[in-house]
Amino acid sequence: MQFMILLNESSAELAKRSDPQQAPVYWGGWNAFIGAMTQAGIIVKGDGLEDPSLAATLRIRGGKRSVQDGPYADTKEALGGYFVIEVPDLDAALEWAAKAPCVHDGSVEVRPVLRMPAPPA
Repeated sequence: MQFMILLNESSAELAKRSDPQQAPVYWGGWNAFIGAMTQAGIIVKGDGLEDPSLAATLRIRGGKRSVQDGPYADTKEALGGYFVIEVPDLDAALEWAAKAPCVHDGSVEVRPVLRMPAPPA
């Protein structure tokens, strides 16, 4: 079964990515987590995301397009990346999510991937 794990990090954690003093420990934790999932053979797809300040939020209301630079809401956490993993069940997905470095300062959302029905013939 496939699950997406959405990795939410605090702004303090995201800032560690580019801090010369803290980046080695930050990336070391993520590399260990990714290495363990790779070794277990469960990664289907995954990507880290750039800083939320580089985001754009698009809405169309009443036929009019509105684009807002940066994240829409002022939140304490931002989506830092994701993985789609293939594991037997939700319990296994939660076990892997619990190993993500951001779980202690942020959160990890675990959600089953929707299986689309086959198109009609």
